[in-house]
Amino acid sequence: MAEITAALVKELREKTGVGMMDCKKALEANDGNLEASIDWLRAKGLSKAAKKADRAAAEGIVAIALAAQHGAVVELNSETDFVARNADFQKSADAFAKLALKAGDHAALLDSVHEGQKVSEAVTQLIATIGENITLRRSAKLNVQDGVVAAYVHSKVDGSETLGRIAVLVALESTGDKAALESLGKKIAMHIASASPLALSESEIPAERIEREKTVLLEQLKEDPKAQGKPQQVLDKMIEGRMRKFFEESVLTKQAFVLNPDQTVEAAVAEAAKVIGAPVTIKAFIRFAVGEGVEKRQDDFAAEVAAMSGKS
Repeated sequence: MAEITAALVKELREKTGVGMMDCKKALEANDGNLEASIDWLRAKGLSKAAKKADRAAAEGIVAIALAAQHGAVVELNSETDFVARNADFQKSADAFAKLALKAGDHAALLDSVHEGQKVSEAVTQLIATIGENITLRRSAKLNVQDGVVAAYVHSKVDGSETLGRIAVLVALESTGDKAALESLGKKIAMHIASASPLALSESEIPAERIEREKTVLLEQLKEDPKAQGKPQQVLDKMIEGRMRKFFEESVLTKQAFVLNPDQTVEAAVAEAAKVIGAPVTIKAFIRFAVGEGVEKRQDDFAAEVAAMSGKS
């Protein structure tokens, strides 16, 4: 058998765009023959998949899975909303969410076994089968010792309770009535889906995000006629007041509760604790929305058609 050198693997990778391990497998299966290996990868659908890997995958779905006092959520992305409605795509998202319950982290999830292959390989197979770039972009999970992990899915896929456009998990700890706690958890999850808080508490908001907000407020004050000519200590008070409003709008417990804007989430939890029969603590939450933070490529369709027809 021919020696499979690192240089040969690298050359095949550059020609096909396929991952190093798959290139090595292809060369081993074809006794080091480069052209045969390229054909082997094409037959497997892997070369086709690699060519699509640089295309923005900003559509898709989020999926949740719940088990006892555990919850997991994943985001499976595609290039178009059409693919997000594909049955195989949805089935895979659901399966990956269930695997995420047991995986240690996202890297471990990608290494988990799904239908006889790694999840990462299953995603590659989906790309080859469906014909779009697909990424299992992220995953996360929550658990509690004594309490519940409640969930809410917004813009659900028809006929599904676990797939949609926005998914929220909330971990609540309490020794009280679990059914009442579950009900509260779903209401808080609905609030989070709508209000999109940055953090559970002020201390959890990254320092750089706070500094960025202060910088913006300072720039706003420069343009505010009411601030013109004011002494620095007055300006500092104005910044302090506006930062207080920022925290009220950004911190979950300080936000006005969507289901009753006259009270904060913190107050709503304290009130519910009376029915639940014990103190309730929001330990953590996760909110995934499809495509958030993904930079979508804005194609100039007219220019693309002109280029194809040889016109400028």
